[in-house]
Amino acid sequence: MASAAGLAAGYALDSLLGDPRRWHPVAGFGRAAGALERRMYRPDRAAGAAFTALAVGAPVLLGVAGALATRRRPLARAALVAAGTWTVLGGRTLRHESRAMARALGAGDLPAARRRLNHLCGRDPSALDEPELARATVESVAENTSDAVVAPLFWGAVAGLPGLLGYRAANTLDAMVGHRSPRYARFGTPAARLDDLLNLAPARLTGLLTVAVAPSAHGDRRAAWGVFRRDRNDHPSPNAGQCEAAMAGALGVRLGGRNVYFGRSETRPFLGDGPRPEARHLKRAARISGAVGLAALGLAAAYPVTAGRLVGAAGRSALRRARRGSGR
Repeated sequence: MASAAGLAAGYALDSLLGDPRRWHPVAGFGRAAGALERRMYRPDRAAGAAFTALAVGAPVLLGVAGALATRRRPLARAALVAAGTWTVLGGRTLRHESRAMARALGAGDLPAARRRLNHLCGRDPSALDEPELARATVESVAENTSDAVVAPLFWGAVAGLPGLLGYRAANTLDAMVGHRSPRYARFGTPAARLDDLLNLAPARLTGLLTVAVAPSAHGDRRAAWGVFRRDRNDHPSPNAGQCEAAMAGALGVRLGGRNVYFGRSETRPFLGDGPRPEARHLKRAARISGAVGLAALGLAAAYPVTAGRLVGAAGRSALRRARRGSGR
């Protein structure tokens, strides 16, 4: 119950306050990870694996220490989980950025819209028009609804405070070193693979929840399900396509195409059947993201007092049997 209450309270804090304006712990982790990278960098996967293990292992151990220290103090456990959840969630900020982009595009202010895009993704906005800026926003909202909302809640429910902190550390490392640049082509691979692994279940859950809540933004649930089933595995990422295909179907738009980053470009398959996104779709995307977050919160808060109890009881029973066996 303490963990469930902490997840709910942390989600409420994020919804009310958004990201901390100063002294954000995730930003502090990023600076520490950057300093560690400068010491450990070599252009090979072994160095990248060691870096990833240290950078993710430290927050996990911190979470384990916090969980052990509050094992018999439920109020302190709830407060600690709430603080951790607030720290790692980014749902309010994500919805705010989508609506801000909608206002800029609705006013025809392309320079302002291009300046805002780097708040959401790393694409080069200099030559993007309204449909491409809107597409980039919808795709970022879809993917980050998993990365910044559903996945942290999932791992917080399954693994408590260590899961919350460990997931955010892995996801932050992927953003820092997981991209395909000459410097990180090999060093960043372990971080990218770890992030892929941790997002396998949350991304698919995000896709299913997006289909389920499509009517909250005047979407067609049946159309969203059809696009999700047909297009979700066409994306080169094992996880992003799950979220983007469902969002494309829920909004009735077509996503995918050529993405230009700083120094490289990628061509993605098309997802969905409708027109290219416009400014009017961005507020609907934010509404879907919020509804998915609430649904994920309900599942995450229920897990520790339902299935989590069964899993814990089974684990304790197996441990007792193992101890009796070793005693013989």
